[in-house]
Amino acid sequence: MAAKYQNLRVADTLNTKFTAMVTDVCKAKGCWMKLQMEDGSEAMVKFKDYGFFMPKNIEGKKVIVNGKAFVSEMTVEDQKHYAKDGGKSAKDIAQITKPKKTYGFEADGVLLKQ
Repeated sequence: MAAKYQNLRVADTLNTKFTAMVTDVCKAKGCWMKLQMEDGSEAMVKFKDYGFFMPKNIEGKKVIVNGKAFVSEMTVEDQKHYAKDGGKSAKDIAQITKPKKTYGFEADGVLLKQ
């Protein structure tokens, strides 16, 4: 999947399904999660129409996601918001100072592997 992301440009989308390990989950509601790609990069996953959420304690578990992959540029404000939701320290949040290219995914289905 990492190779597919590298071939996408900002605003491109790709309908796909892939398996990855969860590295982080929203601690407030489970309304997003981050997945580790095989090249070490991460993809931020949100859920279509906020139609479902994930358990808040699934870091280290594998999931299969189905939906749309895309590339975007995340603002400093959004990065800080997600860092706060993820339980990062004020010191870590203060170090976020530049927008960054991110891999995103809008999931319409997720299977949590046991």
